[in-house]
Amino acid sequence: MGLLSSVGRPSDRTRSGASEGPGDEERPGARRTGRGTRARALLGDADVVPSSCAGRPVTPGPSITRGRATTERSGGNDTKLPPPVHARPGRGHPAARPTANTAGPVPPPTTPGAPVPTSVPRRDRTVAGTLAGLVGEVFGGTVPVRIRAWDGSEAGPADAPVVVLRSRTALRRLLWDPNELGLARAYVAGEIDVEGDLSVGLSRVWSLVRARPPVLPGRRDQLRWAGTALRLGIVGPRPPAPPEEAVLDGEKHSTGRDSEAISYHYDQSNALYATLLDEHMAYSCAYYRQDPATDPGAADGSYGVTEAQRDKLELVCRKLGLEPGMRLLDVGCGWGSMILYAAEHHGVHATGVTISAQQRDHIEKLVAERGLADRVTVRLQDYRDVPVPVEGPYDAISSIEMSEHVGQEQYPVYAATLYRLVRPGGRVLVQAMSHPSAPGGGAFIERYVAPDMHMRPTWGTAAMLARPGLELRDVESIREHYVWTVRAWADTLERRWDDVVAEIGVAGARIWRLYLAGGGLTFAENRMGVDQLLFVRPLPDGRSGMPATRRGW
Repeated sequence: MGLLSSVGRPSDRTRSGASEGPGDEERPGARRTGRGTRARALLGDADVVPSSCAGRPVTPGPSITRGRATTERSGGNDTKLPPPVHARPGRGHPAARPTANTAGPVPPPTTPGAPVPTSVPRRDRTVAGTLAGLVGEVFGGTVPVRIRAWDGSEAGPADAPVVVLRSRTALRRLLWDPNELGLARAYVAGEIDVEGDLSVGLSRVWSLVRARPPVLPGRRDQLRWAGTALRLGIVGPRPPAPPEEAVLDGEKHSTGRDSEAISYHYDQSNALYATLLDEHMAYSCAYYRQDPATDPGAADGSYGVTEAQRDKLELVCRKLGLEPGMRLLDVGCGWGSMILYAAEHHGVHATGVTISAQQRDHIEKLVAERGLADRVTVRLQDYRDVPVPVEGPYDAISSIEMSEHVGQEQYPVYAATLYRLVRPGGRVLVQAMSHPSAPGGGAFIERYVAPDMHMRPTWGTAAMLARPGLELRDVESIREHYVWTVRAWADTLERRWDDVVAEIGVAGARIWRLYLAGGGLTFAENRMGVDQLLFVRPLPDGRSGMPATRRGW
């Protein structure tokens, strides 16, 4: 349950020679080894650039002399004197090859012996300028972001999001893992940052990747890049992974390992989720009545994510045809939003199962406070271990964004369990996210958000659930609703940043920031989906007992 996204996969057609990284180190242990602010001994950190998260500008340094070029820093603008004429690279010189133009147009050739105009710009040889040049080579001459390096130098478009490299260690990680995992580790560790809206920065890069798929350098340019890395002091031992990274033990999707994977994300802190989510504590896609951008209720504050989550819960209850006295099972019940709502508003006897102890404790507390002990039961139990009640199978079953944690290997067991636990004529609603090509959601999600998760295309989910004998009756895509839901969570995160940091530390809060920014974009750009799939277990004679149209809901 919850948003699971492909943060770092902008296109399935991206051309790249990079793999997921060589020999990623494995550490013993099975979960985060700690949360909170930690001192890290970063190699090369004598050149750390000051934090600008609070809007503090980097103070320009004194003049820097590099070779024959002198850079004068004044008000953030660089004025450079060109080298003598005899120092200009000729044909065959590496600098004569086309690179990203980070300092302006290439000047026309000068007449031998003529004075060199001092206003002619030249290639930027600062750290940021050098890095921008390499980025431009990968993206066909375009630099999608502005770069600020650890020495205070800047290069790139003035109106672009600013990527801040606080330490050489960020680039050292990319040498060892030149992919999404390397970037994620650098971001979580605070070695790389983005000034301004992180979603805008990610969107700009992904748009460029779609328009101009990156091409990694050939052998000759790789050697040149290696020389640049040596000159900048980037080459060094592999930096350790941030301690927040998940490493699980045991057989994949065994009951023990599944419990550990769920605990990693959902047992961070009930207070954290109470801070980020709505009053129902529904950690799944809401159901908005219309786009909040055009909803007067969103403008005046009378309709927000709390109301949209209520409308989602009500929609699920109507699709399941809940009536007073019916028995409902919620598989993967989270913090109890579905079973509490159904019991209070539809008079059902609701049972929820979860493998998160903190979720179980939270629900039991609410049940006692609301006097619902005779109608709501919650159990700390794996879905595979749920028995058929002595009264017979349940009248209806819901499972909201839980199937992503089941795993491809166990999905037939999950489907058979739902069929076994619902009576003939009973309905089953599964709300599930989908991804056409990255079932795990990408390296960042798999290491820092939801280890061992598995998504599949919607049609694959429908086929697997129908295989035991359930009949598919309705599919409703609510993809745009997740864009609006995630935006509400992200706004809350920024507004209550200090509270979140107090609960899970700076690194934990940064994980959530990247998670929500990237996740929202995957839904907005149709790289992931989310659907409600409604099934029925037909009666022995084939009747479904379903209403003739959706108006019957």
